[in-house]
Amino acid sequence: MQRLTVAGIRHEAQLREMLREPAQSLRRGGLVAFPTETVYGLGANALEEEAVRRIFAAKERPRDNPLIVHIADDDQLRDVIDENQPLHEDAVRLMRAFWPGPLTLLLPAGARLAPSVHPGQPLVGVRMPDHPVARALIAEAGVPVAAPSANRSGRPSPTTADDVVADLDGRIDWLVDGGPCPIGVESTVLLLEPDCARILRPGGVTQEMIASVIDRPVLYAADVFDVASAPLAPGMKYRHYAPNARVHVWWGEPEAIDEAMRAFLLEAVQDDDLMVPALIAPDDFVRRFGWALSDERQAALPADTYAEELARHLYRLLRAFDGAGATDVLVHGVDPTHGVGAAVMNRLYKAAAGRVRWVG
Repeated sequence: MQRLTVAGIRHEAQLREMLREPAQSLRRGGLVAFPTETVYGLGANALEEEAVRRIFAAKERPRDNPLIVHIADDDQLRDVIDENQPLHEDAVRLMRAFWPGPLTLLLPAGARLAPSVHPGQPLVGVRMPDHPVARALIAEAGVPVAAPSANRSGRPSPTTADDVVADLDGRIDWLVDGGPCPIGVESTVLLLEPDCARILRPGGVTQEMIASVIDRPVLYAADVFDVASAPLAPGMKYRHYAPNARVHVWWGEPEAIDEAMRAFLLEAVQDDDLMVPALIAPDDFVRRFGWALSDERQAALPADTYAEELARHLYRLLRAFDGAGATDVLVHGVDPTHGVGAAVMNRLYKAAAGRVRWVG
């Protein structure tokens, strides 16, 4: 794997010149990991079936789990969608409002796409990333790029280049290091239906933001699918985002969260469970209730922006706690009913294998 560092460079012409070799590799069927505003993606030429199949092999990803196609500009959209089916006006409104940005729209798939990009589905997820390195790489490659997160399937998504190395070293051709990802959770995936819009995976573009742009109900339907059929969007069907440690999440009143966490730890001690706990919580919660785990196993995030900071740092912390030998990660959750909290709790629910409780 060749590694190219372009962190801090924002000028498009300079980026495209520096990215010439990995872009050529992409165009010719290589696998290239690159930063986006959400997480690092593992890219392949979305028009080449053999290249796309390499993604599934490198990630050990189930073959029925669809991929999102990333484009650099509106012109590349023509290579991705079925132009015989005109775009709905709401889709156009959403593109104008949130592209480039962390919104994936499910659109009619074009005939040029590799079949493995959207296995068994007539729709394909498409987005235009809001990261200068990602767009420069895709533009220089001159092809739309299929790119799931650049990690082993089921593991926490990578938000730094070192995370990619930890999971995929020796399995891919290039790694473009653009520094840490600013958002930290994957894009929102949205399906437009005749009478509503359904969020199949919550992300950085929230339910409230979408509702402000289109005049139809916006429903949260991330867990509504037939488990016997192929999923419409990534993140719907399979275990995701999970570290080696067990994850446990509580949300609700701070006093009740503290009580529940301590009861959980006490029960483990009484059962002679050799637990090594780690904690993620707001800084005022940590101070108020006197939590004092080791520095490498405790993360106190700013309380006034806790949901956003949890989104940005969740995957990094889960990986770090694995490295610190934690067996169990205790997480102070957030309200899942609005804003980025929906995305955070969606990821935590999957990482925790459902071990999420409301307490109050």
